[in-house]
Amino acid sequence: MLTRVFESLGRLVARHPRLTVLAWAVLAAACFLLALVGVGGQNLFDRLSTGEPVVPGSDSARASELLAETSTSGASLSLVVEGVDPATEGLAEALAPAREDVAAVDGVLSVIDPFVLPQGPENPAAAPLLAQDGDGFLVVAELDPELSADAETAALRELRESLEAVPGALGDVAPDATGLVGGTSLIVSAITEQVEKDLTTGEAVALPIALLIMVLVFGGFLAAAMPLAGAIASIAGGLGSLVALSYLMDDLESSVVNVVTVLGLGLSIDYGLLIVSRFREELGKALGDDEGRSARRRRGDGAVVGALLTTMSTAGRTVAFSALTVAISIAGLLVFRQDILRAFGAGSVAVIVFAVATALTLVPALLVLAGRRLARPSVLSRVPGVRAVLARTADVQHEEGVFSRLAARVQRRPWWVMGGSLAVLLVLAIPLLHLELRNSTTELLPRSSPQREYVQVLAEQYPASSSAAVPVVAQTSVAEAEAAVAQIEALDGVASVDAPAARGPVVVIGVRPGTTDPGGAEAQAVVRELRDLDLPFEAYVGGQAANQIDFTEALLDRAPWALGIVAVATLVLLFLMTGSVLVPIKALLTNVVSLCASLGVLVWVFQDGNLSGLLQFDPTGGIETYVLALVIAFAFGLAMDYEVFLLSRIKELHDAGVPNDDAVRLGLQRSGRVITSAAAIIIAVFAGFVAGELLVIKEVGFSLAVAVLIDATLVRLLLVPATMTVLGDLNWWAPAPLRRVYERLSLSH
Repeated sequence: MLTRVFESLGRLVARHPRLTVLAWAVLAAACFLLALVGVGGQNLFDRLSTGEPVVPGSDSARASELLAETSTSGASLSLVVEGVDPATEGLAEALAPAREDVAAVDGVLSVIDPFVLPQGPENPAAAPLLAQDGDGFLVVAELDPELSADAETAALRELRESLEAVPGALGDVAPDATGLVGGTSLIVSAITEQVEKDLTTGEAVALPIALLIMVLVFGGFLAAAMPLAGAIASIAGGLGSLVALSYLMDDLESSVVNVVTVLGLGLSIDYGLLIVSRFREELGKALGDDEGRSARRRRGDGAVVGALLTTMSTAGRTVAFSALTVAISIAGLLVFRQDILRAFGAGSVAVIVFAVATALTLVPALLVLAGRRLARPSVLSRVPGVRAVLARTADVQHEEGVFSRLAARVQRRPWWVMGGSLAVLLVLAIPLLHLELRNSTTELLPRSSPQREYVQVLAEQYPASSSAAVPVVAQTSVAEAEAAVAQIEALDGVASVDAPAARGPVVVIGVRPGTTDPGGAEAQAVVRELRDLDLPFEAYVGGQAANQIDFTEALLDRAPWALGIVAVATLVLLFLMTGSVLVPIKALLTNVVSLCASLGVLVWVFQDGNLSGLLQFDPTGGIETYVLALVIAFAFGLAMDYEVFLLSRIKELHDAGVPNDDAVRLGLQRSGRVITSAAAIIIAVFAGFVAGELLVIKEVGFSLAVAVLIDATLVRLLLVPATMTVLGDLNWWAPAPLRRVYERLSLSH
């Protein structure tokens, strides 16, 4: 039944190849236009947001909501002036005209600096506006909170320009003065702009490398271009889906664009590679070398259509099944409460749908149009030096080769190979034992970012001007809050407590831990102590550390459900594919060990700071919390991707009557080239995003590249053949009741 479905799809595409290609071209162009131009003047990047990922309904989220609801302040920007002593003679007079220019900006409500106060910098109230090292001061400009969104955007733009001009106006009295303008709106813009830059950088690195690898695999540009065409259409569809998703979700995290794009690019090329490779194999069988070289017909003849139908009923089925397993794995993210994880899950599932759709329609249509030309040697094969390389790399039809020889060596000592492979994986997983999780903000920006520098200078030189790292939002009176201050000050790790301040119906108590790290272990300990206090009023503890704790707890709370759903679905699908009970269990266990090894490498590099110089990042002391969830979901899905690629060929041979060990050896030979080529391409894709500068994208790209590298080499080429050899005919065992279920619901060819 399933075979007929894919054959019918193949016939439909074969009858209308040009219409299929045209439909995809129109759809891709429309999606790109929607993402880049947008609706109502807002493109996709305009609709992105950034900030700490929160857990809806949590204690820290409630604190943030109350702070936002009770805020009476408008948007603001601050200028950090450096390289000047505030006591410099004539500085106040030089600053006055510049301050007036800033205040004249339409929408500015107030401008504050140390010199507007009586006695200037000598006034004790000016202390928060003076650098602690005596080498600078702050200028803070606030906008009218009643401004419309468009007016506020225009005012912020003009205000930034006015503030940036201030240091120049001080040139006569402070020639060395420099300025750094920052604020929440600029930080958000910096992260969003970095996302867009990293997306361009990643694609610029990944696409040429992917094309080169596919040229080596297929021996020419024509076949190599087809998976890339599918990838471009998939990326367009994914971006279009994100535009729609941005209207369904209140805040669409900016990094979702990069992650969804890289996943769509990698999977599309993987699936297109499998389809094109199988088509060329079947076309070669149908034509024979001599006929393939001399034939001129490209479509409409039995050889091309027959090759396509066989490809669709075998590789097409594998692609669809693989996409389903990856989608289920990533859909596990929808179980979590965090909006950012749900956005990653929904966006990724959408791009997977486009990836499998292009692989099953667009790529086959291009194959039909190319027809018998794909069976002829490429122009590149006529180049003497290139011919020798392609002879070793281009896909071949031989039953014996490097992968079958490797499998034969593994099968001679399967226990030793299995034990050695597991030992290496467990050693790589050791750093996972000291994993620390973080919810970073501006630390995600590259070292060179002015906004990151602004936040660091503000924290180091103007701590009193910044809000407390741990705000306690209390539903009580100021007097009752003041009575609790002594109790809070007595807690371990608390350096000071700000005087309680009324904000509408709530009172805010700013708690300052004795650390400069707002998300570190010391700040988290303070949060836990605050929450354990028996206060006589209801209070919510907010801040980075509190949010980090809530995010991690919510992750752990829903993780068993997500993992359970994915595990059960994977076991059921692999059983329906193989008819075996042991193969799905073995696949699940090996993938878990492989995943732990990948996460161990991630911790060793990014948390421990190894390779920080090479990869150009500053360690934050942990791994971003949602990166952990993403890597587990994506890496597991990709591992299942390659597991399906390999098992489908082994199962196909076994169903044809080939003994278990021979099926494993020949199955690895037939799928090994596709798996390693697909892995090399997807590693290049992920590595392209490591070249970006946003830390969270570096972490995701690096960890997934490592996961694919480990899985496609150590696991697929050594561990899987070894375990399947050890199990022998038990690989295909199932109890009688389940065997009957398999015979009725089988997803086999």
